[in-house]
Amino acid sequence: MKALFRPATILVAALIALASLAACGSSALPNQPVGTASVATVLPVTSNPMKTTGTKAGLTVTGALAENNVDPQSKAAVPDRLQFDLTNTTTAPMTGLDVFYTMKDTTTGKTESYYQKLDGLTLAPGQKETVYFDNGTGTGHYPENKYSIYRNSPNQVTITITAGATGYATATGTATKSAGTGEKVD
Repeated sequence: MKALFRPATILVAALIALASLAACGSSALPNQPVGTASVATVLPVTSNPMKTTGTKAGLTVTGALAENNVDPQSKAAVPDRLQFDLTNTTTAPMTGLDVFYTMKDTTTGKTESYYQKLDGLTLAPGQKETVYFDNGTGTGHYPENKYSIYRNSPNQVTITITAGATGYATATGTATKSAGTGEKVD
């Protein structure tokens, strides 16, 4: 008996195969590990999943920027991105670091929130580490949503940052993007 393959059957099989390949990890949850950001799809979250039961002081957020960014070592200008410094002011290492941040378009009132585990980051006593949301690779670089309010709103956007570490009280900071769309990425 001779098998007959119709063009429609072949097309359906090809579409199923492509859909299966697309579902094999080409996108990631907001806590995508560092180094795979270039293929990550960072999606907003509807609530803050941080476990903020710690009460000890010692974690700070400083130097939050969302435009006119500067590399902390070279002091040279770098492309706009959300970046901030986390500092451990205690005498013990900090682990279990994570960040929740909310972007608010100050004209429309629209908000978007994102959550990121800072996998691989431990803050030694007295250490300050710059964290970047820029889809870069390497220490301190984490994925971002290039379709976010920050990247696409022509209005002023305020970003409220909450950082946490296991056993410590959360720390907060704020960054602001002025009106304009200069923060677009390719």
